[in-house]
Amino acid sequence: MTKAAPDPRAVREASLDELSRLGLPLPPPSFPLVWELGDTVELRPVAELEARAAVLHVVVARCFGMPTEAAMSWLLASHLVELVTPPEWQFVIGAKGDHRSFVLHHDAVFALAWLLGLGRHLDPTVPPDDHLMAQMPDLPAGETFGRWRSRSLVAVRDAAEAAVLLDLYYCLDWAYQEAEQAGLPLPGEVDSNAIGQRRWALEWAVIFHGPYHDKPPEWEEVDLSV
Repeated sequence: MTKAAPDPRAVREASLDELSRLGLPLPPPSFPLVWELGDTVELRPVAELEARAAVLHVVVARCFGMPTEAAMSWLLASHLVELVTPPEWQFVIGAKGDHRSFVLHHDAVFALAWLLGLGRHLDPTVPPDDHLMAQMPDLPAGETFGRWRSRSLVAVRDAAEAAVLLDLYYCLDWAYQEAEQAGLPLPGEVDSNAIGQRRWALEWAVIFHGPYHDKPPEWEEVDLSV
């Protein structure tokens, strides 16, 4: 459901307050807002959020030893093959690509699980909850995508709430990288890579409508450079 996005300047002020509380560097005054006053916001459809989380879950499982044939069979049986991006497919079928970068997708799954209401929080100072894997498809047991969707108690987050968290992670992404480059201590157990993965998921999932927004990007098109 599309709704009015919250006041971006009030949200940004709250994000900067949180950075200050965490002892992180603050971005410059010219740091852009994520959206403008008067924009509307919505989340991608639930089925898309679930599918993206499931695909990434399989990719991460491949990093930790899930056999190629098992991963391919699961994706085929779940009718998700067309939603696997080319880099993900190359990794699933041939372990091609940066193994470490695919491992990091665990934090993207964490963010998507939060959006689906399967995670209790998205605290930037702590790693994914231990119970996250239990909330995702049970791949070793052969639980299909359809069966997982049937047992999952999905309660999708409010789009405005997700937008507020996206703004925070947009600022955190900048602050964590600055802190690491300056050799400053980080406030918790995660680093800028994990923060970036969570931001990636939020940037993809939260859709704004307004005069300055382009068409929503595909997963591999999300721009984390700004």
